Amino acid sequence: MTNTPSPLPPDPHNSLETGTPAVAGPVDDPGLMTSLRRVRWDKVGLFIVSLFLFVLAINLMKEGARELAPLVRDVFDVNSPANALGFGWLFAYLVMSGSPVAASALAFFSAGVINQIETFAMITGSRFGASFIVLFIGFVYVLRGRDRSQGLSMGLLSLLVTFSTYTVALVIGVFVLQSGTLDWFQPSSGALLSSIFDLVFDPIIGLLLSFLPRWSLFVVGLGIILVSFNLFDRCLPEMSIKESQVGRVSRMVYKPWVMFLLGSGVTMISMSVSVSLSILVPLSNRGFVRRENVIPYIMGANITTFIDTLLAAVLLNNPDAFTVVLVEMLSVGFVSALILIFFFSNYQRWMLSVVNWIVESNRNLAVFMFTIFAIPIILLLI
Repeated sequence: MTNTPSPLPPDPHNSLETGTPAVAGPVDDPGLMTSLRRVRWDKVGLFIVSLFLFVLAINLMKEGARELAPLVRDVFDVNSPANALGFGWLFAYLVMSGSPVAASALAFFSAGVINQIETFAMITGSRFGASFIVLFIGFVYVLRGRDRSQGLSMGLLSLLVTFSTYTVALVIGVFVLQSGTLDWFQPSSGALLSSIFDLVFDPIIGLLLSFLPRWSLFVVGLGIILVSFNLFDRCLPEMSIKESQVGRVSRMVYKPWVMFLLGSGVTMISMSVSVSLSILVPLSNRGFVRRENVIPYIMGANITTFIDTLLAAVLLNNPDAFTVVLVEMLSVGFVSALILIFFFSNYQRWMLSVVNWIVESNRNLAVFMFTIFAIPIILLLI
């Protein structure tokens, strides 16, 4: 009996054996085409439009800020760092956002309306006012029938962490600015950017000035910058947390430095602390995160929220304005790092005890709400 050799498998490159036409050259990568089809080009377009409007708004606000000097100095009586702190605080309440107020502070500074220390204080005040937005969203959840403690806790933590870190950072930052320690660290490309943008935006500004008073350009710019931030929020990818991901997330949230970096990263991408902190409210109500785990997240978000303000300083071609924003970021980062490294457990316990006291009764909540509105008014009137 003879052994017959087993048949060889067909050669995939031989068209006669496989019955398929031979491939003569490279083929298109289907993965690349799939990736291109998945790109949300409408969101890319929104991002480009929002960036264009942001730069236009900065230029308009800079152009109109000088004409508002009598209003800021005489009507609102912004003549000291305390006045500037209260003014920025109330201004952020009014527009329900901190970034436009910070950009306004830089525009006033570039126009000579306020000095460097007052600019620093006004930007700090804008952060105080912006943190109220998270508390406002918590109120909305309470009105929809959610538990008051859960609904308000994230907003209260956002306010308290911001107040405690920024107040210390304000003292440190004023000292650094007065000493001139960081005056040497300034961008060298601001003039080039400004000259390029001048070619694009000067005709638009000239057209508006042909039928609008110069002071109104600041108001127009403020409205445009609010629209630009709204468009930017809409072009961000939609994120959802699935139940299967809760296990992985729950292991991460117990590490303070992980949450710190997560808050920094989310805010850097969204360029809005209001967006990155506001998502904590529904996550908390759904049980994905607990109050004690989000304090480092809030700290990280409060640092990278200045990315858009730093860009605005570069666009204004004002080295001193860039220094103000840089000192703000470094001061807040320094205070946050000290807390995380040396006494985070005590700080966390103190923050949670204050939150528990506030939500304990309607009277305590009313006292707190009265306080956060009365303080900026008092600062403005000093």
